[in-house]
Amino acid sequence: MYERRSDPLLPRPEFFRRMFRHGTVAVVILAVCLAIGVVGYHHFEPLRWVDALFDASMILGGQGPVEPLSTTGGKVFASGYALFSSIIFLSTIGVFVAPMIHRMLHQFHLDAAAVKHAAAKSVKPK
Repeated sequence: MYERRSDPLLPRPEFFRRMFRHGTVAVVILAVCLAIGVVGYHHFEPLRWVDALFDASMILGGQGPVEPLSTTGGKVFASGYALFSSIIFLSTIGVFVAPMIHRMLHQFHLDAAAVKHAAAKSVKPK
């Protein structure tokens, strides 16, 4: 999926396509996880769909619950969903920034190789 150490840096249009693909995957992951939260809050708590969406969005975004929980099932679901959401949120950030980090590290490697190559050329054996 990514270029190897010996490959040249990916051209910008291809890099932007890669970023778009990773962004799409990140959005799909967040949408699926948000849907799980909405259905869970609607099922376990007496919340309307819009309120369930709001609570699930706030939990998934790391803000915390909005509506007070009244049922035991809702409290158990909310605690599990909060732990699940924190892992998903961090993982999704990783999916999104992976191409940027890879490009930056690949650029550093290419720069280091160029410096090493230039240093080897300047030192002439006797």
